[in-house]
Amino acid sequence: MRLAPLLLAGALVLTACGGDEDDGSAPVTSALADEGVEGVVAFNVTDNSHVEGTVEYGQSPPVGGPHNPVWANCKFYDDEIPNENAVHSLEHGAVWITYTEAADEATLDTIRALIDQSDHILASLYPSQDSPIVLTAWNRQLALDSIDDPRVVQFLETYLLADSAPEPGAACSGGAG
Repeated sequence: MRLAPLLLAGALVLTACGGDEDDGSAPVTSALADEGVEGVVAFNVTDNSHVEGTVEYGQSPPVGGPHNPVWANCKFYDDEIPNENAVHSLEHGAVWITYTEAADEATLDTIRALIDQSDHILASLYPSQDSPIVLTAWNRQLALDSIDDPRVVQFLETYLLADSAPEPGAACSGGAG
């Protein structure tokens, strides 16, 4: 099987040609996370710089990247919030729960109860997401059909204030919102 070594060599050459510097334009890779929560997608975002204005993110909701210098306060929001402020909260180790307009009052009450359990959880409307509920931490994301899924608790236990965030434990109050 001489073809297999040639394909492997070609893949290594293509990977090596990507460049060494992270200027924010490098593609973000993703794969299933290995921390034990089924279905969590792991991303590799390394740029956590502060920027002004709108940022074009590769994920929706975003999982990290350049963001506004002011974080979003960790609380429940009835409406959308700027991605750039929410990403700053993720940098601080927060978990961002997003929901669509289809969320019923029981779902919203459950989300509010989760927020009451930690000062590093925020939730907001995100109408353009593909799943009814999405949980996001820095470089990690889980799309769900229901807030009652047992993986919600697993996600929070695994990623809330995780060391994988650039600034875990930094303030999640006193910002925007």
